[in-house]
Amino acid sequence: MKFAVLVFPGSNCDIDCYKAVEDSLGEPVDYVWHTATDLSAYDCILVPGGFSYGDYLRCGAISRFAPVMAEVAKAAEQGKFVLGICNGFQILTEAGLLPGALRRNMSMKFRCHDTVLKVVNNTTPFTVDYAKDEEIVIPIAHGEGNYYCDEETLASLKANNQIVFTYSDNPNGSVADIAGVSNAAGNVVGMMPHPERAANSLLGSEDGKRMFTSILKTWRDRYDAASIR
Repeated sequence: MKFAVLVFPGSNCDIDCYKAVEDSLGEPVDYVWHTATDLSAYDCILVPGGFSYGDYLRCGAISRFAPVMAEVAKAAEQGKFVLGICNGFQILTEAGLLPGALRRNMSMKFRCHDTVLKVVNNTTPFTVDYAKDEEIVIPIAHGEGNYYCDEETLASLKANNQIVFTYSDNPNGSVADIAGVSNAAGNVVGMMPHPERAANSLLGSEDGKRMFTSILKTWRDRYDAASIR
């Protein structure tokens, strides 16, 4: 399985994502610059956190027009795995690959600390190694992590099991305590907390590591099933 870690001007969690894949899975992983126009070689695309383009305008509003985003949309349509973390989540919502939007934290303060998440949906390619309703410790670091959607969208998210993670102690004012959502197909997930910063006990938690092992497990299961056919 091959991973791509996208790099935008201002990304600062690309190395973290790269190391999480390298150390947790030992699978091939490349940095891919935002000007790339071909992601066909990759099975999973990671859109990392940071402050792409300095977070001018809205977070992710400029990055969504980068050439590579057309390829991310194509990969998502093909059923490949796409994970957006923090600023990456913001980029995916701006690009229309995920529903909703991220607004300023209710406190109007940057929040940087561990947070407890509940795994609401453990059937996505990113969460199969977790138990449903399991509580995990994953750090956050954001000023605009307040997830918002209208009532109709929220009802749809609930009905389609697209809410992947919720906060146990909502740190930013997100509607329905939402910390992460998926697209309808489940192969695109965005979340504000940073699983790549919880992939080693030296970092204080290994709870994020299973997001990466889940991706590999799901890909192998699909590959094995395709081989049988």
